[in-house]
Amino acid sequence: MYVPAPHRAQGDPCGAGDCFAATAAGALADGALPEEAVQLAVAEAAGFVTAGGAGNPALWELPGGPGPHPTEPRRPADAHALAEAVRARGGTVVATGGCFDLLHAGHVGLLQNARRIGDCLIVCVNSDASVGRLKGPGRPINPVADRIRVLSGLGCVDAVAVFDEDTPEPLLRQLRPDVWVKGGDYSADALPETAVLRDWGGRALVLPYLDGRSTTELARRAALGPHTSPLHPHR
Repeated sequence: MYVPAPHRAQGDPCGAGDCFAATAAGALADGALPEEAVQLAVAEAAGFVTAGGAGNPALWELPGGPGPHPTEPRRPADAHALAEAVRARGGTVVATGGCFDLLHAGHVGLLQNARRIGDCLIVCVNSDASVGRLKGPGRPINPVADRIRVLSGLGCVDAVAVFDEDTPEPLLRQLRPDVWVKGGDYSADALPETAVLRDWGGRALVLPYLDGRSTTELARRAALGPHTSPLHPHR
């Protein structure tokens, strides 16, 4: 299981392991899946080291309360301009793609992990016509404008780009990301985008995907009505 840190932590690592273990244990006790607990623990441990680790007395206190909440929605960035700007300053452009028709926990976990790999995350989304050809009649459930708005509301997503083709390869040739991320349990070499990325030195990366999450299954259960039992992901 590969879980990247949100950033390169530089500082005193003393206590980072304890922070990781305590965070993971607390998350598991709260009902999180092992994958979710590890993701949270990695992020907390990295933040702990960056903030000074055990040598920072401010970290010995419990948080005083919730942080500020933004009141204005973020303005979506232009994906092409963002990719150029990040590359110009020597950063890493990360991209991922999919239909994202009914956004669920599996999607969010993948997007959060993908964002931690580089300096920006661009989500390539199938257009309505593309989803219809890929998924069949009745899809998409949500039109592309709604899917863009939901994705843009996530803090881990920096920009969204839409493609009308059956695959994102033409869009990838325009964006030229350094890393292309997909979720699953297969080899990155099996991804059709891998060969495309090699043209400019990019690479594909497969991250673990939470079990038991599926847009198709959510849609099926919604169609059955309120008498279906709750979805229980595999633990």
